[in-house]
Amino acid sequence: MAYETVGRTNQKQRTRTALVAAARGLIADGLTPGVEEAAEVASISRSTAYRYFPNQAALLAAAHPEIDTHSLLPEDAPDDPAARLDTVISAFTNLIVDTEPEQRATLRLSLELEPDRERPLPLRQGRAIGWIGEALAPLRSTLGDKQLHRLVLAIRSATGIEALVWLTDIGGLTREEAVALMRWSAHAMLDASRTNPPPTPRSPRSRDQQTRTRRARSAS
Repeated sequence: MAYETVGRTNQKQRTRTALVAAARGLIADGLTPGVEEAAEVASISRSTAYRYFPNQAALLAAAHPEIDTHSLLPEDAPDDPAARLDTVISAFTNLIVDTEPEQRATLRLSLELEPDRERPLPLRQGRAIGWIGEALAPLRSTLGDKQLHRLVLAIRSATGIEALVWLTDIGGLTREEAVALMRWSAHAMLDASRTNPPPTPRSPRSRDQQTRTRRARSAS
């Protein structure tokens, strides 16, 4: 049970909100704060701060801007997959650019190897995959589950903070150019899937089949 859900919940919620706001402020300044740094900015004791966030990963996960976003489609979403995808990718890329410092901080921490981490960070929880999958759900009847999932993965690989970092830091594009290219890539993949569906995993060959193949190659 979370510490802030019992006892003086209103006061505890204000304390938690203050810590998250402090963390976001530090991230906006280009820092990757730990619990103690956020506590100092929020004028909260370190011991109290650790009751809410036991480590840096938990703090940055709470500060991640899309943590509570479950859908990027409006209630009156269109039926056309291309229009739905455009809505989602536009909202997703705007979110990434608007919250780039927080996204980069979480990305850095996500790349660190911590096998004993209790919960994955937001970038490893597949929220964007869910948003894109929801946008392309009307294609399930024509593509099937496996090919649809591969299409969603392909689009996700070309969008998001990872793509933005590569396109701007390595590719040398402006953020506006990077966003335009990410959106173009998403629609290009969707268009390509109509005539050339994404590849799905092949069924693994049996050991006997593999042995016969090796023998045939050796004989030739």
